Amino acid sequence: MHPSEVLFQGTRQPLLLPACDHYAGSEKLMRKSIALQQELGPLFDITFDCEDGASAGNEEAHARLVAELLLSDDNKFHRIGARMHDLRSPHFERDVEIICGAAAHKLAYVVLPKPDGVQDVQRAIDIINTHAQKAGRAGSLPVHVLIETHGALHDVYAIAALPQVECLSFGIMDFVSSHYGAVPGNAMRTPGQFTHPLVVRAKLEIAAACHAHGKVPSHNVTTEIKDPAVVANDAQRAAAEFGYTRMWSIHPNQIKPVIKAFTPRLSEVNEATHILQDAERVQWGPISQNGRLHDRASYRYYWTVLQRARLAGLALPEAAAALLNPVEPVTESK
Repeated sequence: MHPSEVLFQGTRQPLLLPACDHYAGSEKLMRKSIALQQELGPLFDITFDCEDGASAGNEEAHARLVAELLLSDDNKFHRIGARMHDLRSPHFERDVEIICGAAAHKLAYVVLPKPDGVQDVQRAIDIINTHAQKAGRAGSLPVHVLIETHGALHDVYAIAALPQVECLSFGIMDFVSSHYGAVPGNAMRTPGQFTHPLVVRAKLEIAAACHAHGKVPSHNVTTEIKDPAVVANDAQRAAAEFGYTRMWSIHPNQIKPVIKAFTPRLSEVNEATHILQDAERVQWGPISQNGRLHDRASYRYYWTVLQRARLAGLALPEAAAALLNPVEPVTESK
C-alpha cells in the first residue's frame, strides 16, 4: 500500500492547493499573470476576477475574455480559476454561462463571493453544475467560497462540509465594512487584523471549519503592495498563528513572499523524511526518535509536510522523493 493509504485509512486525506492565489482583473494583468505562471511553474494559482477586481460596465465582454484565456494554450497547467459576480448580481448567471459553459474543463475552480449562507452556496453550485455539464464537467468543478458576510460566517461549517467546496477564503474588507463602523478600518490591515476580537474570531472559525472537513483555508489579501516584508509577515502569522495554508496575492511582488512563508523549511523536510523512513521500516508502527515517541498520528503531520514542500517546488532530498513516489517492485516473468 502507498504510505498515504496506510496513514489515512478510513479518513479522507486533506486537500492541498498551491499556497498562493493570485488575483488579476484586467486583460493586461491576466496575461502578465499567465506569463509569470509559465515562468515559475504551477507554484501558485491565478484567479481571473469578474467581480471587484474588474471594471464595471463591460461585464459580458470581460467574461468572454476570461473564457478565451482559459481555453488558450497558454493555460498549460490548468491552475487558473475565476471569481464570478455574487449570486444576487444580474451578471452572476451570465458569468457562469459564458465561462463554465465554454471552459469548465480548463477551469481549476470557481470562486463565489458574498454568499449569505449555505443555501446561497448550494444554489450557486447547482447553477454552476448546470452550465459546466455542457463542457463535460457536471458535479466535479471545485468551488471556492468567500466568507465575508455574517450569514456565511454563521454557516461556515455547513459550507465547508459541501462536497464540491474545496477552499474557503476570508474577505476581510467586506467583513469589516459589514459592521458599519463598529469595527475600525485599521482592522483590515496589520496589526489590527490579527488582534481585533471579531476579526480574529472570523479567521479562526474559517480555519477550524476547513480543517474539520479537510478543506483549504485561504487568508485574506494584504493591501500593502510595495513592501514585500509586510506581506511575508502577514503570511507567516496567518500560517503559524491561525492555521491557514493559502493566501491571496493582488500584486506580482506578493507571490514569492507568500509561497516562501507557507513552504516548510528544509530542516522540517529533513526531520519529516527521517521520521517517515523509520516508520516505514517498522510498517508504520510506533517508533522512538531522539527520545520522542511517534506513531501514525504524528506520521500524518510529517507526511503533509513533505506534500506541502513538493507542492511549493522545494528541491526534496532523494529519500523524501522516494517516500512520496515509491517504486513498485518489478516482478520477473518466467
